[in-house]
Amino acid sequence: MSRTPLLETPVEVVAEATAAARPRRTLRWRRIVSPVALVLGWELAARTGLLAPEKLPAPSDVLATGWRLSRDGTLAVHLVDSLTRAGAGLLIGGVLALVLGTVAGLLRLGDDLVDPPVQMARMLPHLGLVPLLIIWVGIGESLKISLVALGAFFPVYFNTYAGIRDIDERLVEAARACGLGPAARLRHVVLPGALPSLFLGLRLAIGAAWLSLVVGEQVNAQTGIGFLMMEAREFSQTDVVVLGLLVYALLGLISDLALRVAERRMLTWRRGLRAT
Repeated sequence: MSRTPLLETPVEVVAEATAAARPRRTLRWRRIVSPVALVLGWELAARTGLLAPEKLPAPSDVLATGWRLSRDGTLAVHLVDSLTRAGAGLLIGGVLALVLGTVAGLLRLGDDLVDPPVQMARMLPHLGLVPLLIIWVGIGESLKISLVALGAFFPVYFNTYAGIRDIDERLVEAARACGLGPAARLRHVVLPGALPSLFLGLRLAIGAAWLSLVVGEQVNAQTGIGFLMMEAREFSQTDVVVLGLLVYALLGLISDLALRVAERRMLTWRRGLRAT
């Protein structure tokens, strides 16, 4: 006689759940298939002459160049300077956007005074402001950090604002009815409700920050990955240019993965739709 689901023991339920979760874990290796295939195809095309070395060198040649620059310390110097600029710009732009987005999202006066000029400014491509920024802050480190801060500001601001405004007002009213004060409502209702949107804004801000840094480091820079690429272009060192692009891509990927891990740890209560 077959056992009905209602008569299953807890051990059997756990076993079935584990068996259902195992395919998802074992199939995650498929995510690396397409990148590996792309790199192998690139290597094969370069080795067979389909891609000219002066146009796009083989991945193995790019890795050899990266190893050489790492051994003599050149890559580390430029990498540290790029990370410093990106970190400073993200901190300035992110904190300012978080404060203004919170003020505009929570206060009607803040919404009336802060949001309209920000909505107007977001229509301007921040990378198109380089000539004006050069006049304002010069061509030194301030220009690079300002570009990164501008790139990070708008994603964080708009997602903070939207995250606060999308919170169900009935939850806030219920918290007020339970006797929670403004600070407690902000901590227990507003902050958890806005965190998913805030993390999305941070992920978009990191991507915009690296893009802004690429442009900023090509304007009168003496160090940085962007400067390394520009210097290599002058001497037709395509392998160094491609290496710089790969470094930027890896930095963006690593920062995005770190943010995803932080998001999963902080939003353990949130269960989203899983791909099947």
